[in-house]
Amino acid sequence: MAFDLDQTNLFNQIQVGNMTLNHRIAFAPTTRLRATDDHTPSDLMLQHYSDRAQTPGTLLISEATLVSLRAGLYPNIPGIWNDRQVQAWKKITDAVHAKGSYMACQLWFAGRVGSPELLKKHGLDLVSPSALYESEDSKKAAEAAGNPIRALTEEEIQSIIYDDYKNAAINAMNAGFDCVELHSAHGYLLDQFLQPAANQRTDNYGGSIENRARLLLEIVDLLSDTIGAEKVAIRLSPWAKFQGMKAEKDTVHPITTFSYVVNELQKRANKGKQLAYLSVVEPRVNNNVDVNLADIAGSNDFIKKLWKGNVLQGGNYTYDKPEFKSLKADVDGDNRTMVAFSRYFTSNPDLVKRLKEGLELSPYVRSLFYAPYNYGYNTFPNFGDELQFDHETEKERRPAPLI
Repeated sequence: MAFDLDQTNLFNQIQVGNMTLNHRIAFAPTTRLRATDDHTPSDLMLQHYSDRAQTPGTLLISEATLVSLRAGLYPNIPGIWNDRQVQAWKKITDAVHAKGSYMACQLWFAGRVGSPELLKKHGLDLVSPSALYESEDSKKAAEAAGNPIRALTEEEIQSIIYDDYKNAAINAMNAGFDCVELHSAHGYLLDQFLQPAANQRTDNYGGSIENRARLLLEIVDLLSDTIGAEKVAIRLSPWAKFQGMKAEKDTVHPITTFSYVVNELQKRANKGKQLAYLSVVEPRVNNNVDVNLADIAGSNDFIKKLWKGNVLQGGNYTYDKPEFKSLKADVDGDNRTMVAFSRYFTSNPDLVKRLKEGLELSPYVRSLFYAPYNYGYNTFPNFGDELQFDHETEKERRPAPLI
């Protein structure tokens, strides 16, 4: 099977912030629910990330990692708000660095799509820019939990910026991450503020595009001053309809909103505050589900016209394999584009080598993505290898503490 990708820009070095990457393939943030019950990274996660760092100079981006308890909560999702979590993450980043690779921490605040039941157990509210549910089902779940949604106050917003995000970014540096990536995509809190479908505020954080973008840009400015702009990245999904982001009431065109955001980021870069990269989700996917080719709408080309820095593009780059026409066009279109893989990285720990050498890709197993055990997580071998394990034993193996 010949991919001919070794003849493209894909395997040329690229400087990203303080990182010198040996190629332009990144492991995209891939939620897998394998942290411990107290939201601490586990032994299973250590092996998973270490295996996928095996090609030196690879950039791995952590799964969405909660910046605080009030950020949302889901079972077995990692956080980075306390010392125990920092110590556990440090074991993972040390293992990644030992392979000669790099790691970013994706900082996450779920907002209105967090678990109302788990938040309730901690005495915390389900919060959002405005008291708007993302769906009728989410409304029923919140009411059943006795934790109806409410809008954040401006004082709480300031606390989220200056307490939660600042603490998480500092913790990420102490945990050995090379940079942080702000999750401002797919209908989570930062994306909720950007889009009128979730934000109908009338104060400093709602209404105009400038106000809706204020939260994200204030976090960018704070973290740029705290850990360095070169260690900050952002993920955006202008075209994703996931979690109610493009409701009928949303009459603001995505290009209008996101052009403003990207232009503001470029203004900061022009003044010496250049971010590590801007991650953009291609319209070929909607969260972790492919969009039918006939239904794909929109293009992220407008972002590259405004943003002069590094771009990480992600979203079903394997739909046209083995030709990989989209991948080749994107990485060869300039000298600043990287591509991110998630699903095929789950089933191919040696994905970088397979793409370079044109080796067959092992299919991923969607039904095992969010399983609570090790089977289907650390049971995919490198090409040509055969792992010896007992299926039932691995289905019983749950995440164990690293600390």
